[in-house]
Amino acid sequence: MYRFLANGFCGVATLLVAVPLLASTADFEAGTLKSERGNARIRVQLGPRPYFLVNDMENGPLKDKLLACADGPFKSSTFSIGHRGAAMQFPEHTRESYLAAARMGAGVIECDVTFTKDKELVCRHAQNDLHTTTNVLTVPELAAKCVKPFTPATFDAGGKLLTAASAECRTSDITLAEFKTLRGKMDAFNPNAKTPEEFQGGTAGWRTDLYAGPTSGTLMTHKESIELFKSLGVGMTPELKSPSVTMPFEGFTQEQYAQKLIDEYKAAGVPPRQVWPQSFNKGDVLYWIAREPDFGKQAVYLDDAETVAELPTAAELVGYKAEEINIVAPPLFALLAAENGRIVPSQYANDVKAAGLDIITWTLERSGILANGNNGFYYQTFDAAVRREGDMMAVLDVLARDVGIIGIFSDWPATVTYYANCMNLK
Repeated sequence: MYRFLANGFCGVATLLVAVPLLASTADFEAGTLKSERGNARIRVQLGPRPYFLVNDMENGPLKDKLLACADGPFKSSTFSIGHRGAAMQFPEHTRESYLAAARMGAGVIECDVTFTKDKELVCRHAQNDLHTTTNVLTVPELAAKCVKPFTPATFDAGGKLLTAASAECRTSDITLAEFKTLRGKMDAFNPNAKTPEEFQGGTAGWRTDLYAGPTSGTLMTHKESIELFKSLGVGMTPELKSPSVTMPFEGFTQEQYAQKLIDEYKAAGVPPRQVWPQSFNKGDVLYWIAREPDFGKQAVYLDDAETVAELPTAAELVGYKAEEINIVAPPLFALLAAENGRIVPSQYANDVKAAGLDIITWTLERSGILANGNNGFYYQTFDAAVRREGDMMAVLDVLARDVGIIGIFSDWPATVTYYANCMNLK
């Protein structure tokens, strides 16, 4: 019914038993995970959103099946991947976001990996996003180190915006010690800002700043994320981010960067089967396959196509398999199409399966209110078949049943966890 790699996402929950401090099989069966201290327990809790989505579905067999499992119990699922943690409401790549994702049953959690001025690995979505994801601009001594300082918006005499406020602050502008003094915030900025404080705004209306206060938004190093994920009993999917600086950076080469990511898992004693390293750079993936084959066999080649025309051809996908790439991860739109008002697998999805590749996709719960239409990037190929919020569960169902994905990134993992439990996906 569902196809997985032999050492794929479905195996993490039971394989974790052998690793110290990780959750036991009984913990998973009971729907609990060990806390970061390794003693108290985090019980999987899904909250009201999955129920809202299921209740909003059109009547039919899928809705009936999903309603039938509403009482749970729910347990962690490796089909459910925490995209930057639980980034719909919590500042991404923060301790609080990661803990929220684990509580919502994400069986795998992502740390996007970049590096600081002193070449230490940290969790950030991009090397150059500190100005939109942290409070760096309101810390004068660190703001002064940004590669592009804050520039206020300008307006004409009638108040019309002429130039948007801007800044660029990189992790490579500051040391690890300086990075750790910052606080995470929701990824956003106010283009009309006249001050650094105003620039901190701009959060989308379907998100919240409630979890981005001065005592939350705890930033994480890559090593810290590994230890946290170990103690929570979840799989790990680090993404090696493309540097914003020219490589080599002060003697630090791309190959050393890719190797350092793997070395930190090896030093922490994490078995390769619990790690899915990712990159949009094919060279990184091939490096891992060649130099670290135990990790490389489940390395994930991310696809950065922005339109259908940019997707790989069937022949290119066959070529990936010949290069020993086993998993590809295209954006959501690549795998789905609209046909007579229904959501169906795309030709690209069929080509990927024909090439013998496994599929992970991204990103659910990142598009706001679906019923408004014009849902943008992720829904571009099948938006015509999306009419209501509950259609998100139909999207999941086609991806799981018809496309055969092995996992999906979500900004709110509870939605995927609910579906995975109802369908008995591990």
